[in-house]
Amino acid sequence: MRTPYDIILKPVITEAAIQNMQQKKYTFKVATDSNKIEIKNAIEEIFKVEVEKVTTISMKRKPKRMGYHVGSTSEWKKAIVKLTSASKTIEFFDSLM
Repeated sequence: MRTPYDIILKPVITEAAIQNMQQKKYTFKVATDSNKIEIKNAIEEIFKVEVEKVTTISMKRKPKRMGYHVGSTSEWKKAIVKLTSASKTIEFFDSLM
């Protein structure tokens, strides 16, 4: 049995993610084998908020090079979580706005 902390790995903090926070949309890096229902339940349990919608995006690997060496970034999964209008905000992200 996986815990919510195994599903939600870390928050994603970019310019686009910070702009979405005004509409109560928060972005997280999640486990690649998790689904939308697991993500919703994990967010509600960890942060004690009400989730309206979960959108997931599979981020593909990108080629990178460092001088002569060629490699690529890791594949990962991103989840954008929209909270209900009656729900409170996530306190962790309040300091970023």
